Amino acid sequence: MRAVSIAIPVIVLIMAVMVIKIYNNLVTLRNRFRNAFAQIDVQLKRRYDLIPNLVETVKGYLKHERETLESVIKARNQAASAEKTAAAHPEDPGAMKELLKKETQLGGAMGRLLVTVERYPNLKADRSISQLMEELTSTENKISFARQAYNDMVMRYNTSREVFPNVLLSGPMGFKEAILFEVESEEEKKAPSVSF
Repeated sequence: MRAVSIAIPVIVLIMAVMVIKIYNNLVTLRNRFRNAFAQIDVQLKRRYDLIPNLVETVKGYLKHERETLESVIKARNQAASAEKTAAAHPEDPGAMKELLKKETQLGGAMGRLLVTVERYPNLKADRSISQLMEELTSTENKISFARQAYNDMVMRYNTSREVFPNVLLSGPMGFKEAILFEVESEEEKKAPSVSF
């Protein structure tokens, strides 16, 4: 009888330690993927700041391409709005899906702008446009690297929440599945080619 009275508190203590360890591990991983998203967030904001400068610079050359310029600005504004929501709650699947959708639309609009710029030799030769395009390309590369780091952290977090015995506790403790920052369209997957 004495062995049972000792064994029960020991088992409860071991289980409590396991629950605490699982919880702390999930919190750590969730914070890491949030931090990784913050790195994407910095680069997205940089891109959102560069786009209006580029549009303003090419406006003079592309007066009759007003629809293209307006679609870029509209897509940029929608993506920036979705980014703010996702940055506040990177663990919210709905916010991340909306950001991914708006980023895909922005990528399409930017692609159309780049095609338009390619058709105008004077525009391609402009030094300020060339510098802006170079900065934009550099930012896109940084976004790609930050996206990869974020997806790696999300994968570690999701794996940790799904393995046994964590899976028994992750849902009840409020650890939702995180969404990967994946490119949705085939156009976006191709690196933009900018030649001046």
